[in-house]
Amino acid sequence: MTYLAKPKFHHPALPKNALGYTHRDYEGAISTLCAGCGHDSISSAIIEACFELAIAPHRVAKLSGIGCSSKTPTYFLGQSHGFNSVHGRMPSVLTGANLANRELIYLGVSGDGDSASIGFGQFAHAIRRGVRMVYIVENNGVYGLTKGQFSATADRGSKSKRGSVNRDAPIDLVAIALQLGATFVARSFSGDKEQLVPLIKAAIEHEGAAFIDVVSPCIAFNNHAGSTKSFDHVRAHNEAVNRLDFVSPRAPIAVQYAPGTVEIVEQHDGSRIALEKLAADYDVTDRLAAMNYLQTHSALGHIVTGLLYVDREPEDLHRHLDTVEAPLNTLSERDLCPGSEALDVINDGLR
Repeated sequence: MTYLAKPKFHHPALPKNALGYTHRDYEGAISTLCAGCGHDSISSAIIEACFELAIAPHRVAKLSGIGCSSKTPTYFLGQSHGFNSVHGRMPSVLTGANLANRELIYLGVSGDGDSASIGFGQFAHAIRRGVRMVYIVENNGVYGLTKGQFSATADRGSKSKRGSVNRDAPIDLVAIALQLGATFVARSFSGDKEQLVPLIKAAIEHEGAAFIDVVSPCIAFNNHAGSTKSFDHVRAHNEAVNRLDFVSPRAPIAVQYAPGTVEIVEQHDGSRIALEKLAADYDVTDRLAAMNYLQTHSALGHIVTGLLYVDREPEDLHRHLDTVEAPLNTLSERDLCPGSEALDVINDGLR
């Protein structure tokens, strides 16, 4: 029945945000993914995050590549800008769009095959250049569209649905993002909406390269005993370093937590991340400590989730390149072609 369009009308009593939008205004088409797919839970978390932040849908540009994960932008923010690129090439398309118009919010959705295999180089360069974006990898450890072969993020020793064992070392995209200089790095689980929604909200408001790896079990090919990406395995081995609330500068500061250590991280734009530290010795502002913590607990078979690292003073690609603030399509011919004298000055500076 996925060919049926959603009804256009809204019940008058549906909750509305500060812009007067309901959750329905942030939805997309009916999902064609398998019933119970973790990716649909991530789409739901994105919808909830944008609703709570009261983001006008036309301010968002959502981009993707190829794979089950890259189909999901169809299922959320149906009134936003969208571009579905080719396999592994989403980061370069997003980078170009971002350079052309910095006023939009860029949401890149990818998968473990799309980003850790054919698009690994694209992923690496977008992160190291500091493109301001929210880069979400929906990580299930398999190629779901081609019948469940191991992807590059599948853990060594994990078993496929047919019983074969993966002998290759996995690529940990969180560790790579930390090493390449991402200024916001997190990992979550599609079945933990309480953790995932505030992570997405904080990433959207972050003024730098924000990366979130979301373990998202494939209900068809990777949710069995022996899989390290199954619902049961992730729930049993989840090592959460913190729980968080996100408070935008537009909202009153009113955060309540159960007894425990609480850390307030203020971001560049005045928004605040309130962290309940489940690991009392964990510092989200220490990149090296985050890398060490990740590796130590990975060796123990733990799946570390939560906000792993955030830079309080991030810089993005526009600041590195000293670009103009206006979108390129609003510049006049005089702005784009300042004349021969300006060209002479540039040439003289290169001699």
